[in-house]
Amino acid sequence: MREIGGYIELDRYTMPMLHEGAVALNCGRNALAYLLRAKKIKRIKIPKFLCDSVALVCKREGVETALYSVGTDLLPRDVELEGDEWLYLVNFYGQMDNKTVKAFKEKYGRVIVDNVQAYFQPPVAGVDTLYTCRKFFGVADGAFLYTDACLEGELERDVSYDRMRFLLGRFERTASEFYGEYAANNDMFEHEPIKKMSALTDNLLRGINYELVKIKRTENFRALQKAFFSVNKLRLDVPEGAFAYPLYVDGGAEIRRKLQEKKIYIPTLWPDVFDICGEDELEYDMAKNILPLPCDQRYGKEDMEYLIGEVGL
Repeated sequence: MREIGGYIELDRYTMPMLHEGAVALNCGRNALAYLLRAKKIKRIKIPKFLCDSVALVCKREGVETALYSVGTDLLPRDVELEGDEWLYLVNFYGQMDNKTVKAFKEKYGRVIVDNVQAYFQPPVAGVDTLYTCRKFFGVADGAFLYTDACLEGELERDVSYDRMRFLLGRFERTASEFYGEYAANNDMFEHEPIKKMSALTDNLLRGINYELVKIKRTENFRALQKAFFSVNKLRLDVPEGAFAYPLYVDGGAEIRRKLQEKKIYIPTLWPDVFDICGEDELEYDMAKNILPLPCDQRYGKEDMEYLIGEVGL
């Protein structure tokens, strides 16, 4: 029986989503799990320079993993595939353009592209590609997967209304007050089964002005690039709709601590790297000293000028 009347709920939005038509799932981890199952993948090479979530998904799905290194260009170094192995390509900070993706596809064939940090970069036709929504927008779940494979059976739809408190709280209060709930929501996906994207997230994603978001992120990245180009150990292109600006400098970890004292929160994105790499390895140093400076749609020119001044380089 349908409900008619009663109090008014959240408005329903009707604009098209970016990635309309892709498989809409509850999280990036499960976009990978979906792909591993649907393509019956048994072995995969993944970068050392990565959080453990990809390795944990592979372990959960019974997929054997091997590690490869990346250079300061953030691209794979000296990778060879054996037998039925697949190559997991991570588009770090949107620095791998589609021409490069096509080259890897032509060379290796069995390629998966992780565009978790490149939401506005379109997929290459015929290349399995995944995206996550939570790194770019205020939603509690959400991921998109482009693939020609399909899992059998109907997936349950996720429900996220009871996980929105950290987002609603930060809207009216401070991030530090709700960080624990934010972290708990992230951790929850380690054990969450593959589900469809929640109806609430689907609705929120239809209310976003994607063109405006893309422009603001790009302009903010460009401002940081102009300020830090001469000191950044990474040679960067300016991606459209950037995730964050990766500032790689000696002493980055100390700058991170000083910024936190001023309530400027710069994450260490892949702390698991410290467990699998030695201190003399490039990945260890990059995980320690790359500062992913925020350049998202919440900020404008004055915010970037303030951030540049506080970094103090």
